Amino acid sequence: MTLSRHYVLAAGGTGGHMIPAHAVAVELMERGHHVALVTDERGAKIPGIFDRGQTHIIPAGRMAGGPVGWLKGLRNIKAGRDMARRLYETFEPSVVVGFGGYPALPALLAALKENIPTVVHEQNAVLGRVNRLLARRVNAIATAYPDVERLADKFMDKVHLVGNPVREAVLALRDEAFPTFNEDSVFRLLVTGGSQGASILSSVVPEGLGLLPIALRRRLQVTQQCRVEDIEKVRERYAELEIPADLATYLPDLPERLGWSHLVVARAGASTIAELTAAGRPAILVPLPSAMDDHQTVNVREMVASGGARSIPQSKFTPVELAKQMQKLALEPGALQNAARRAKNCGRPNAARDLADLLESIGSAPIMNDPLRVRTQKIRPAINMQGIPA
Repeated sequence: MTLSRHYVLAAGGTGGHMIPAHAVAVELMERGHHVALVTDERGAKIPGIFDRGQTHIIPAGRMAGGPVGWLKGLRNIKAGRDMARRLYETFEPSVVVGFGGYPALPALLAALKENIPTVVHEQNAVLGRVNRLLARRVNAIATAYPDVERLADKFMDKVHLVGNPVREAVLALRDEAFPTFNEDSVFRLLVTGGSQGASILSSVVPEGLGLLPIALRRRLQVTQQCRVEDIEKVRERYAELEIPADLATYLPDLPERLGWSHLVVARAGASTIAELTAAGRPAILVPLPSAMDDHQTVNVREMVASGGARSIPQSKFTPVELAKQMQKLALEPGALQNAARRAKNCGRPNAARDLADLLESIGSAPIMNDPLRVRTQKIRPAINMQGIPA
């Protein structure tokens, strides 16, 4: 007889929130559980994830735009909470998990109202706004980094370091050897700005590659994600520089391209860093300066300290600086391989498994998948630091 539970995963509509939620959903479903996703319209449109299970769209409740915007945001939060409560009446989740972003707030508020156990997962090295708001009330806080800023000491007894879950296709790269790289090899470079792209990469990277020594430049093979408004300009520039480049506004086969790559130039979003460290790929990272609480700058610290990445503030991210850093990595024997190994050492490949274990440890008693669908009495235990019922 299979033991099964119902879980609701709530995530905002960006890859940084949705990818870890998707990875945990896959893990839970493989264990025989049933999963429903709560997100906004953006999250529901991200291709290639959550193609199994239920998806429910609720108002995001974004608080912006002054008093009028705040009032609208509060109305959306209430509407989203009411929609989530109706979902819980029929789906009856054992645990509701928030992965950050505005749609997570009404979903978690509804769970708290219904006395359903709640968990929040923080992908960044700075506790996000929604998670800070609910930290006191949730059963557990799962983190991706051992040190998380803006996480109060009084909540440490409910903190669990699990890492940031990544897609199976990326995790599979961990068992593959770093691509052969020597003085005669093609030098494969992957450039990505996250789910939204990054214009700064489109303007700086081609010019920086154009400053490389001619012998190194002729070995380049570039894959770059660009914004729609930038892509033709970037294509023309690479053609002028005679650098082979495959450009796209979205890379559905990103895990495969990551597997080919010797070096990645990217933003420092949580999912990007999780994938780099899971796969073991060195990187030059450019934190987004406008990120909430400057969390991308904090995200890079562990990987940079290990020697797996170099970080360049956007204010100093120039073609000259990029070319200088790339030459140090590409021309010094063994530098890329050493950085790849150190990046991998930062990875937490069991994140999806460990978070699923945590959820199973605090949920209500399992549903028996027999013809009568007998539900035992619900138990909502507290948890200790190991995620084991107290």
